[in-house]
Amino acid sequence: MNEAVARRYASALADVALEQIKADRVKADFTAFVEAFYSSADLRTFLETPAIGPEQKQKVIGKISEKMGYDPAVRNFIYFIVDHRRTELLREIEKAFGEELNARLGIAQAEVTSARPLSPEEKQQLMAALERQTKKKIEATFQEDKSLLGGAVVRIGSTVYDGSVREQLNRLREQLETE
Repeated sequence: MNEAVARRYASALADVALEQIKADRVKADFTAFVEAFYSSADLRTFLETPAIGPEQKQKVIGKISEKMGYDPAVRNFIYFIVDHRRTELLREIEKAFGEELNARLGIAQAEVTSARPLSPEEKQQLMAALERQTKKKIEATFQEDKSLLGGAVVRIGSTVYDGSVREQLNRLREQLETE
C-alpha cells in the first residue's frame, strides 16, 4: 500500500516537473531535501510532531527552501507531504519519482559490473551499445568485481546481460557436458 501511495505522490511531482520543464532541477532539489530530512533528527522531529501547527512547519520549510534555493514546486510539494503526514514515505517517493521521470523521459538505469575499471572510451562504447539495444537513453553506474575474471555484467531493470568470462566458461562447460 505504501508503495502505491508513494507512486501517486511521485507521479504528481513528475507531472509538475515535466509541465514546468525543470525535471532535473526538481529531482536534484527534492533529493537534497530528502537527504537533509534524514540526516537531521531535529528536522524530522519538528516536521513529524503533531503538536506543532502547519503554519510553523510551513515557515520552517519555507526558510529551508529559500536558504537552499529549492524550486517553488519542490517547496510546495514538501508542504503537501508534511501537511498530509507522509514524511515516512519520503525515501519511497524519491525512488518512485526518479523511476517515473526516467520512464516518461525514455531513460533506463543500468548497473554495470566489470572485472576491472573501464576506461572512458570503453564506458562510452558500452553505453552506446546499450542505447542501441534498448532504444533508450542510458544512465549507468559502474562498479568492480574481481570475481568476474573478465568482461562485464549489465543489469537494466530486470534484464541482465552477462558478458563475463565466468559466464562464458559456464556456458562452454554446459555445452561440453551435453555433447
